[in-house]
Amino acid sequence: MVKVGDEVSNKQVIFRDYVIGSPKESDMYLTTGTIKLKVPEGSNAVLVKNLYLSCDPTMQFDMRKAMGPSRNPYYSPGSPIFGYGVAKVLDSGHPELKAGDLVWGITGWEEYSLITKTTDTLIKIQHTDVPLSYYTGILGMPGMTAYAGFYEVGTPKKGEYVFVSAASGAVGQLIGQFAKLEGCYVVGSAGSKEKHVGGKMLDAVLLNMRHHGRIAVCGMISQYNLDEPEGIKNLLHIGFKWIQMKGYTHRNYYHLYPKFLDLVLPYIREKKMVYVEDIVEGLESGPAALVGLFSGRNFGKQVVVVARE
Repeated sequence: MVKVGDEVSNKQVIFRDYVIGSPKESDMYLTTGTIKLKVPEGSNAVLVKNLYLSCDPTMQFDMRKAMGPSRNPYYSPGSPIFGYGVAKVLDSGHPELKAGDLVWGITGWEEYSLITKTTDTLIKIQHTDVPLSYYTGILGMPGMTAYAGFYEVGTPKKGEYVFVSAASGAVGQLIGQFAKLEGCYVVGSAGSKEKHVGGKMLDAVLLNMRHHGRIAVCGMISQYNLDEPEGIKNLLHIGFKWIQMKGYTHRNYYHLYPKFLDLVLPYIREKKMVYVEDIVEGLESGPAALVGLFSGRNFGKQVVVVARE
């Protein structure tokens, strides 16, 4: 049993160097260092034990120094990669977090992390009657992305038609369920009978949009690793059909997180919403799981288990 102040081994997934093209497993490597389980005196940092790590498509942008869609700092060669995860606080200098608290937010791909930038990056978990891994997905960033896209951007009403691209992914599977619960007619697309792996979907959608339709755009995974992004040929339909097309990210809507929980938690508890996870065990499985997102290897939300408390 480890305790505060101990110096312990710390397995880490290290970023090798900036990539060109699609990320590969060899762009990361596993190593073991040491860490003292103690927050520096006078610091408001938080020392956590990582439990679950989220594999998200946008993590690849931090692997490419020349790309800019992500607002996160770029990964540093020779340092652990980072992303969304669920963790347990072991020691804290933060006034609102204490040892034993469970949190979700940005953390390192390692067994233990000293998180110095805690403002707006860590959210205390108040509800533990649902699987903790859900805070990497349905109750975390993907959930907020789906909620904002449906209720704040697209705003479909009962009886309207909703088309969901990448309908089996971390966000898409939630959009479809929100739409059904609100009484919409829902169609989901995928690259095979099981899931979505890319394609000229937007062009086909524009041809089939209804007048006054709304398109909410939070990502285009089929375009992320192309040397040359595919052009869109049917943009005139936006004008002909009075279509609104709006891009957004979850970052604009975190002020609605309490409202989001009030909606989603009862749905989960009453089994009105389900969430598909693709879980792998151990940090050593992390690079393959992350890279697998871009070849369609996963089904549902990809999660890496580091520890189970």
